[in-house]
Amino acid sequence: MSKFKKKRGNSSPGISTASLPDIVFMLLFFFMVVTVIRNAELKVDVKVPMASELKKLEDKSLVSYLYIGKPMKKYQSDRGSAPLLQLNDKFASINQIPFFVEEKKLKVAEKKRDKITASLRIDNEVTMGFISDVKTELRKAGQLKVNYAASQGDVKNK
Repeated sequence: MSKFKKKRGNSSPGISTASLPDIVFMLLFFFMVVTVIRNAELKVDVKVPMASELKKLEDKSLVSYLYIGKPMKKYQSDRGSAPLLQLNDKFASINQIPFFVEEKKLKVAEKKRDKITASLRIDNEVTMGFISDVKTELRKAGQLKVNYAASQGDVKNK
């Protein structure tokens, strides 16, 4: 037995950081590609009603949004204060709904076309006549899946 032992290094080698910039740029590129940026600027004032039981939409890429409400103050000088329909970024008439629905169907794969949902975001103060005209045009265009947007809250029975 020897009294002298060889000293072995107890330290482990350092972690190489040479590939760290590559990893950071790959993550950055991934999130830039995957992130969906909202492309519709809201031009109408919409305060959706409260609801107690809500269901979240499954696939947001299959949802087309229709906004109905009074124009924002900066548009009221041109458009007035009567409720208007907004499809994507533009004010539209009810007659343009079939073109809007058809345009959405062309962007979606044929297998998923029957799963497209029209989400109506309607202001509390819009009359039911206007909403019923929109629903009739959606029905004529073959868009039968309709969702009414609401915010979470307590609904009191009157």
